[in-house]
Amino acid sequence: MLNDALTQASWRARPRSFVALMSLYESNYIRLGWLAGDLRRLTGAYRSHIEGDCELLLTVIEQCAYTSILDLTYELPAADGTLRCPDLRLRVYHDARLVEAELAPTRTVEPAAKVGACMERELRQRWVRNMMLNKWLEYCAERGHRFAGVAV
Repeated sequence: MLNDALTQASWRARPRSFVALMSLYESNYIRLGWLAGDLRRLTGAYRSHIEGDCELLLTVIEQCAYTSILDLTYELPAADGTLRCPDLRLRVYHDARLVEAELAPTRTVEPAAKVGACMERELRQRWVRNMMLNKWLEYCAERGHRFAGVAV
């Protein structure tokens, strides 16, 4: 099992910088591996049920040679059925061993003229989104979640 505590960190990286964000993506890859094993071998959908916790669902949306797209969510009981929250789309970069939490597919893209002015805000948003994923993956692993049929 990989351990992200052994991941080399660049001490020259400023918190919330691009370099620090890439280190966070690397930690996300390791932590998702705790739950799902070899990320290259995933196909279909997986459920993890732990007594006293909500069901954790992992669905493979797309699997390619170097990248995969996954959905990760809790299935919460609701009055009208179930609620999926948080509902994250993950992009896995197999060759670089990185996992990035992305925006929901329904988000619209900023016009090109605004992109330059929004870069710092975009970096900050990616940091927050991926830090949340990192902590959630750690929490799920500590609770004992593992996806059935996946060799860990």
